[in-house]
Amino acid sequence: MTPLPFHILDVFAEKKYAGNQLAVFRGAGELTSAEMQSIARETNFSETTFILSDVPDKGGFDVRIFTPREEVPFAGHPTLGTAYIINQEILQGKATQVKLNLKVGQIPVSFHPDGTCWMQQIQPMFGPQHEAGMLAAVLGLEVADVDERFPVEEVSTGLPFFIVPLKTLDALKRAKVEAGKYDALIKNTLAKGILIFCPETHEAGNDLSVRVFVDYYGVPEDPATGSGNGCLAGYLVKRRYFGGDRIQVRCEQGYEIGRPSLLRLEAEEGEEKISIKVGGKCVVVARGEFV
Repeated sequence: MTPLPFHILDVFAEKKYAGNQLAVFRGAGELTSAEMQSIARETNFSETTFILSDVPDKGGFDVRIFTPREEVPFAGHPTLGTAYIINQEILQGKATQVKLNLKVGQIPVSFHPDGTCWMQQIQPMFGPQHEAGMLAAVLGLEVADVDERFPVEEVSTGLPFFIVPLKTLDALKRAKVEAGKYDALIKNTLAKGILIFCPETHEAGNDLSVRVFVDYYGVPEDPATGSGNGCLAGYLVKRRYFGGDRIQVRCEQGYEIGRPSLLRLEAEEGEEKISIKVGGKCVVVARGEFV
């Protein structure tokens, strides 16, 4: 194999060694799908991305995203981090926006002067609602831990998640996926990931605390999940969680696994659609070649 340049970065991180790790490979157009999957298993991060060419196609850069187990059509922190690398390494930091051609469609990422990268996610789709008791059992919680003012619901902005509202940070911390019950839950559902959230936070100034479990993709718990938090943003305005049709919130994630992360969510429900943006910062921690 021709040496393959890569970067490792932390996404949704305010400093190094926080947020969600991502490996980004350039010049990957000659790799087979099997080779990409093998590399993703080798890095063993939540996701690994492959930029197929440094030359844009139809105004965007062709990118593929792999978990340790399979390719996915969309994921949030890989989209943000890969766009950041394209801007810094291919476009020499001159772009104010980069578009990625993903399997879910073309996703734009913009770069703000304060260092925050913002991705515009696609229109959310709302799927089935589920009994609170079912998800509580999967998470090792009591029904009383679930905030039943709001539904447990499947939502997707390209990758579906169960959205589960909890009452307290204590309940969020106690959650632990029961493998057998989880396998039974996802057997006949589009959603494979579970996002739980509550209005109590570890850090003052944040609005929500979040945890995400995605065992199906080989990631027991994700430190920062842009796709899941995009679903959450759509859910928050659709269900008027904060009382209105527009939100601007700070979500913390990853504290329970030692990878504190910060995701910024903006969403608004108009007459015909819900607009969703998810933002965060990226920090490069390594670069090199796979040989």
